[in-house]
Amino acid sequence: MPRFSANLSFLFQEVPFLDRFAAPALSYARVLKTPRLHAMAGIVPPGAASVCESTYIANLRYAAEQLAAAGLTLLIEPINTRDMPGYFLNTQAQAAKICAAVGLPNLKIQMDCYHMQIAEGDLATNLRRYADLCAHVQIAGVPERHEPDTGEVNYNYLFELLDQIGYPGWIGCEYRPAGTTLDGLGWFKPWAAAP
Repeated sequence: MPRFSANLSFLFQEVPFLDRFAAPALSYARVLKTPRLHAMAGIVPPGAASVCESTYIANLRYAAEQLAAAGLTLLIEPINTRDMPGYFLNTQAQAAKICAAVGLPNLKIQMDCYHMQIAEGDLATNLRRYADLCAHVQIAGVPERHEPDTGEVNYNYLFELLDQIGYPGWIGCEYRPAGTTLDGLGWFKPWAAAP
């Protein structure tokens, strides 16, 4: 059965920013026993993709080594270029290639179904194909990025698939509520009542 977590940078926008979450860092992660940290790839300057890739790999290797010493996992996330033009990491295959190049077991993929659907589609196949590299899954309705029960993705099917492939992690709710956060939680009721 899926377990859900709230992405506080998206949800509860009606609550003051600083009341939604505390600032993360490696020292906070140790104290709070945070098992995973997300490192964003960033925007690539025009014509610099090859230089950026080697720098990105070296930086991820360094960060993953530091986190491994603390028992933490580093996550990378492919993001679609419609929402973030010029973002370096766009597909699950590219993320898997980066993980292989870094070569450390604590570097994993944060698979955001919203970004994946826009950038490449084929969600179920990608979730199966990269299950061993997947350390976190995120959801949102496509294309508006509202509640996951809106739009073109059948999340009920994907939640069942995640159970079938043995995904043990959390499902991050990274969507922009169409209204207030609490008013939009109707999609969650069937899963809240599940055993």
